[in-house]
Amino acid sequence: MKILVHVCCAPCFVYPSIVLLQEEHEIAGFFFNPNIHPYQEYQRRLGTVQQWSSAKNIRMIYRDEYLLEDFLREVVFRESKSSRCLVCYHLRLEAAAKVAARGRFDSFTSTLLYSKFQNHEAVARIGAEIGERYGVPFYYRDFRQGWKEGILQSKEFGLYRQQYCGCIYSEKERYCHPLTEGKTAHCPPMETKVA
Repeated sequence: MKILVHVCCAPCFVYPSIVLLQEEHEIAGFFFNPNIHPYQEYQRRLGTVQQWSSAKNIRMIYRDEYLLEDFLREVVFRESKSSRCLVCYHLRLEAAAKVAARGRFDSFTSTLLYSKFQNHEAVARIGAEIGERYGVPFYYRDFRQGWKEGILQSKEFGLYRQQYCGCIYSEKERYCHPLTEGKTAHCPPMETKVA
């Protein structure tokens, strides 16, 4: 099959790309991630995807637009993490489906199906709904089974491995931990030094 793979980041692309290529699918990657913050992080992830895809000779399609304001407009009034994530999945999977339809791909999928930190069922459901709308089937595969293998391969290859999903909210959660569901995150106070 000719499959378009939405790529959130290189470490999550490693295992799915290896598996799909071993199965002799014709794959192309699609990088579009308006959620990534800050800009330096966006550039670092983009560069790491370029590093991996170039080394493995994988054709890539880059929608290299830093659309942070557009992303924030879509998620800013959503109170829960889960509702923000659903919007984020939808934005990226819809962009992938549009490219897959224009490029006459047999199907499209996403490296979001590899991450143990994403809502796997929601990604599958949203992908299937969007695929139906655009006439390109969503290729569902539980890539999480290769979680450890993907980590090992990405480390052996020396890929930059980020510490949060990419959005400003996940960056905050990395440092500030919620006290209980639905309450404001608790951030330790910053030390101030008086000269």
